[in-house]
Amino acid sequence: MLFPTRICCFNLSFVSLSLLLLLTLAGNVLSGVTYDRKAIVINGQRRILISGSIHYPRSTPEMWEDLIQKAKDGGLDVIQTYVFWNVHEPSPGNVCGLTDFLLEWGVASLLKRFDLLDGLSALLDLSVLLLAYSSNVFCGLIWSASSAIWMSDTMVKHFQYNFEGRFDLVRFIKTVQRAGLFVHLRIGPYVCAEWNFGGLPVWLKYVPGISFRTDNGPFKMAMQKFTEQIVSMMKSEKLFESQGGPIILSQIENEYGSEAKTLRSAGHAYMTWAANMAVGTGTGVPWVMCKEDDAPDPVINTCNGFYCDYFSPNKPYKPTMWTEAWSGWFTEFGGTLRERPVEDLAFAVARFIQKGGSFVNYYMYHGGTNFGRTAGGPFITTSYDYDAPIDEYGMIRQPKWGHLKELHRAIKLCEHALVSADPIVTNLGNFQQAHVFSSESGGCAAFLTNTDPKLTARVFFNNMHYYLPPWSTSILPDCRNVVFNTAKVGVQTSKTQMSLGSSRSLSWETYDENINSYEDNSITRVGLLEQINVTRDTTDYLCIYIDHSEAFLRNGQHPVLYVHSAGHALHVFVNGQLAGTAYGNGENRQFTFTGNVNLRAGENVIALLSVAVGLPNIGMHYESWNTGVLGPVVLKGLNKGNWDLTWQKWTYQVGLKGENLNLHSLEGVSSVEWVQGSLFARKTQPLTWYKAYFDAPPGRDPLALDMGSMKKGQVWINGQSIGRYWPANIAQGDCGECRYTGTFRQQKCQSGCGLPTQRWYHVPRSWVRPTGNLLVVFEEIGGDASGISLVTRSLASVCADVSEFHPYLRNWHLENYGKTEVLQQPKIHIHCEEGQTITAIKFASFGTPLGSCGDFQLGACHAPDSHSILEKSCIGQQRCSVAVSNTEFGGDPCPNILKRVAVEAICGYT
Repeated sequence: MLFPTRICCFNLSFVSLSLLLLLTLAGNVLSGVTYDRKAIVINGQRRILISGSIHYPRSTPEMWEDLIQKAKDGGLDVIQTYVFWNVHEPSPGNVCGLTDFLLEWGVASLLKRFDLLDGLSALLDLSVLLLAYSSNVFCGLIWSASSAIWMSDTMVKHFQYNFEGRFDLVRFIKTVQRAGLFVHLRIGPYVCAEWNFGGLPVWLKYVPGISFRTDNGPFKMAMQKFTEQIVSMMKSEKLFESQGGPIILSQIENEYGSEAKTLRSAGHAYMTWAANMAVGTGTGVPWVMCKEDDAPDPVINTCNGFYCDYFSPNKPYKPTMWTEAWSGWFTEFGGTLRERPVEDLAFAVARFIQKGGSFVNYYMYHGGTNFGRTAGGPFITTSYDYDAPIDEYGMIRQPKWGHLKELHRAIKLCEHALVSADPIVTNLGNFQQAHVFSSESGGCAAFLTNTDPKLTARVFFNNMHYYLPPWSTSILPDCRNVVFNTAKVGVQTSKTQMSLGSSRSLSWETYDENINSYEDNSITRVGLLEQINVTRDTTDYLCIYIDHSEAFLRNGQHPVLYVHSAGHALHVFVNGQLAGTAYGNGENRQFTFTGNVNLRAGENVIALLSVAVGLPNIGMHYESWNTGVLGPVVLKGLNKGNWDLTWQKWTYQVGLKGENLNLHSLEGVSSVEWVQGSLFARKTQPLTWYKAYFDAPPGRDPLALDMGSMKKGQVWINGQSIGRYWPANIAQGDCGECRYTGTFRQQKCQSGCGLPTQRWYHVPRSWVRPTGNLLVVFEEIGGDASGISLVTRSLASVCADVSEFHPYLRNWHLENYGKTEVLQQPKIHIHCEEGQTITAIKFASFGTPLGSCGDFQLGACHAPDSHSILEKSCIGQQRCSVAVSNTEFGGDPCPNILKRVAVEAICGYT
């Protein structure tokens, strides 16, 4: 009888365990992150999620809290960031030169795990390993091994990672968590992002047998190792939502769809492997793949672009997600600034939501700065402002930030209906539609859209008439009252200014970079070498020398030098004198220098200073693209005719002498004798190092260097690299009128034609001390350092322009909850930055004012007391508001005419 009893007890225990397991699983479903066809589900609730990209290396840790709070105040739920492999693993660590690794694994383990030849051949291979442990040969043998030794914990711990300062990913995510926001972590690890080499480390290019982003063993092993390293780090800090952390989504790979199609079976195999590898890390949160139509289950495929209302996921049970809603566009040296009108951006988001979209991420919400040599492209500027709602310096960009905030509030009012039902679409005209969402509980939300780019439409919906401006959407959270229209901007517009931070001019000292000779660590080879193969991207600069002996020149004419370069810029020196400069651009990085060179009788030294301006970040197998002078290089017009120098003996010097001496650092700056004196005679002197000391301006306004008087080079403050500067590269483009209506493309709204693409360079406040800051500049071509100045960025003026019948959210709340209060008139709201007050009213008019912010003019209708009323309400205040009503302005200046209030106020410090 005991045996059956045991059986019975076992069965009861099994049932209890099963029930416990089911309850646990149910609890995990309610407390975790899942998805269905309508939305991401967090803690059992479908959510409409508004997200924004902020890249942690493009700002400083001291800026993060403020940036994230401003994002939260702007209505965001999620902060999205890439993970930048090449800053976290700048070298492959000690795996290629680690004797303790060899000792740890031992001979037997190596022979077994490397699966090499048996017997004597294996011993010979092992001896090669021991002899070449510090060279790429050792790495190659590791990479080509058939076993998964690369993935073991023992191997991983020998890698050198950098998560300090701007690269402190955990600190950044915890800062987001403290603000109460979620995180979308885009591990990639390929990121594009206009970042140097697309975020992949340059050393990866030199792994034998590697081919990026395809079905390639060495690449997949390296990618998996880094991905698992990041996932492990997040898990150890309990940062995934499944652990109680803020990370609700992760991304693997990035915009791979077009490459997958080109590579066909290899691309599909790699994409499928990447998805399965990512899911296998067990993060407990969904994974996405952007611009990858074939993303396998359970990975969600998502959309990137200026518009995504056309997009549907590849399975009906996946949510519709927009991982990159482009808020503007990046900038290239030699190109114009690209700005996207907020009316169009809001229209694009509203159209996406009305089509059933439930996740929108602004790329970028804060663009930041490409400090150091992190800019990619090539030719991407140091500024990565992106016309984002928060500008490069961390200041709110109005009206973009405020108008989007109003959009987010309107969308959130509709959230329950949006996630509960599919829209019923009704045509209201040739270009007009209504999308109506009705929930089972009786809730109703409607989106009324007019896609006509020219004409306002009057439509009839739900027994009422509505006016829809061109290219706009009105949002009705109760299917009756308009609380927001994408084309009607009611928030203020802000104008910023750059002001001289100090009246004291900088006292400069100089040091000449001697280009006419090379150092002992130079190398000599026959023929021309690819630049990155020589520099390993440790510097932008590679100097190539050749000696030439010439008797007398034919007819006294200077010979012509032809140099073809694969990119990106080139300075030609003959006997230490600059003979000319040439460079490519974002459309074609290759170019040819052609110029007369002043050779003298006897020995001549030709020095070609080849300069990289960021490595490519996008393109099929961009790791195989060339940089630098690869020829042909030809001298024409010599006594003996033409001389092809391409396959002559060349001497290579990696980097500048000043770089090797660390002249930009606090420690290295004293290693040479600097020259004091007037800069007047040096205004066009190329290859010059400059140093000066300065005190920080008082206050908290963001800082920048005005480099408009310089030509091209790099700049450092207290040893920190601000980045590359290039004011000599003038913006070329089509800077015509910018209208918000009609389909937006990056060529549409350009500005800055005929000016330096970038004049001001962000200096983080946290990088400067109150006094005695070291400023070091290296000028390649020859500029006027006396024109360099430190400036502060501040709010100069604010404008508002609001009509009598502007949608007002407060009124919707009153009507929706059955309040009996009198409906309120819309108001103009203006405010200055913290520490500032409104010091003057530059313009004010209630009536029919003309123009726009900075250029307002009186119209035919104007209330004469407008200016005094605004002065009384606003002068001396940080912020003020005035109702747009006849009562407020002492009567109706023009009956039966739609009126507006337009105001421009000056902000200043008290």
